[in-house]
Amino acid sequence: MTEYFDAIVVGSGISGGWAAKELCEKGLKTLIIERGRSVVAGDYPTEGKAPWELPNHGRTPHDELDRDYPVQRQTGINEQHKHFFVKDTEAPYSQESGKPFSWIRGHQLGGKSLTWGKVSLRLSDLDFKANKKDGHGTDWPIRYKDIAPWYDYVERFAGISGSQEGLPHLPDGIFQPPMEMSCVERHFKQKIENHFDERKLIISRTANLTKPTKEQLELGRSKCQFRNECMRGCSFGAYFSSQSATLPAAERTGNLTIITDTIAHSVIYDPETKKASGINTINVKTKIKKEYKAKVVFLCASTLSSTQIMLNSTSQEFPNGIANSSGVLGHYLMDHIFHAGAKGKLKTHESSYYSGRRPNGVYIPRFQNLSTNHPDFIRGYGYEGWSSREGWSRHTDSNAYGKDFKNSLQKPGRWEFEIMGFGEMLPQFKNHVRLDPTNLDPLGMPLLHVSCEHSDNERAMQKNMKEEAVAMLKIAGLQEVEGYARIRPPGLCIHEMGTARMGHDEKTSVLNKFNQTHDVDNLFVTDGSAMTSNACQNPSLTYMALTARAVDYAVKQMQLGNI
Repeated sequence: MTEYFDAIVVGSGISGGWAAKELCEKGLKTLIIERGRSVVAGDYPTEGKAPWELPNHGRTPHDELDRDYPVQRQTGINEQHKHFFVKDTEAPYSQESGKPFSWIRGHQLGGKSLTWGKVSLRLSDLDFKANKKDGHGTDWPIRYKDIAPWYDYVERFAGISGSQEGLPHLPDGIFQPPMEMSCVERHFKQKIENHFDERKLIISRTANLTKPTKEQLELGRSKCQFRNECMRGCSFGAYFSSQSATLPAAERTGNLTIITDTIAHSVIYDPETKKASGINTINVKTKIKKEYKAKVVFLCASTLSSTQIMLNSTSQEFPNGIANSSGVLGHYLMDHIFHAGAKGKLKTHESSYYSGRRPNGVYIPRFQNLSTNHPDFIRGYGYEGWSSREGWSRHTDSNAYGKDFKNSLQKPGRWEFEIMGFGEMLPQFKNHVRLDPTNLDPLGMPLLHVSCEHSDNERAMQKNMKEEAVAMLKIAGLQEVEGYARIRPPGLCIHEMGTARMGHDEKTSVLNKFNQTHDVDNLFVTDGSAMTSNACQNPSLTYMALTARAVDYAVKQMQLGNI
């Protein structure tokens, strides 16, 4: 039997949770369709457990990783959090020969909001104007002024800790008190800022509560406990996730319905009304197919999954996928380039140690191609960094023994410091996903086929990430400095975006400035697939702001009778 709602949201991660919250709070009876299992707040089986309380002291056997997680294992999964990542054997996709792509996924209620890195950075007009300035990609249909109030809105609710820095290319936000840097990070900050005019080291802006608001406390959230075990789940609700924040907010309205273990196969299109009328679904466990109908549909299933659903949604009007009259659906796939930087050791500050386990690092905002142009590449990158002291494991390969050796294990070693770059990837039509009709998944749906690779611009940028990192660590007085620039496939940064991009022109884009499809006015897409370029900042905060803004627009249009 078909069920009817005011709104359907596909996906329950960062974007889906926000869409559901906003729709429910505006009075719409809303259905969330989640392909994965149910995970309720506090359903975190490894939270707080010591290594000896976990199987194999927390390590997953290599044969199991090779068999079940050949792609996901690249993220370093283990017994602490592997249950929040898909088994690759159960979620296949195909790839272009010679162009590996790592699709990292978490099929459960809350999606990757349970495992994300929580770095929460705003984009600026440097980013929103970049495509128009250098001619790569299409022009963004929005500017910073359009999204700034929505950044404010989502930051207040989510809870972002950080420091006010006054950088035009990394706008300040509504922050809770920043976490404290270590003595080594402060040392590095002083040395670098004294030496370079355009470089700063700041505490990372992170979605961990340091001074909860009244609303956050009412939702059952509390202050960060400095355990640095966020990827296991947090029953304190201290870091932002769908379970800790948006879903409880949606549920308290009485307007939310959630179904799990249900795949959204395709969007139902009504040729008479020229609108999306609902979603075709398949129950993962029973294989039963069912339709759900609604007045408005939000696709928030994550970049590639939302695009796959749209490509699956064929009709006489849209033979190549719903809302794809432009033919660009699936194209312009992007992911940040990273795994380039440097690490070193410091012999000073030996009498100092850190307190607790801070769940964030430090950040060096973009400094390339701001006032002057680099000769080898366009756009830019930022660095994430972290410090620590060597522990007992530094002696793992030692042949020493005896009382003095045992006593040495109780003392920390030298300070270590590392920075790793995260750089922008240019949007290119050739980087794309499409359906693979020759290979089907266990439910009989075509696999998604991915064809994506980094360009010479990204490789030149990565080379510079290494060189500048080495130079900065040496300037700061670190020893045994080692630079690196590792070849990693796109996707592994887990910042995939761009396959249903926004734009001014319906002939070259899928969405308008409100994340509304040009072709179907009650169909919205607000996850990473909407991104027109990917800047170098972590993107999740922008997904939140775009989603809240899109819901506000959609509901107003519904009230006016335009949708």
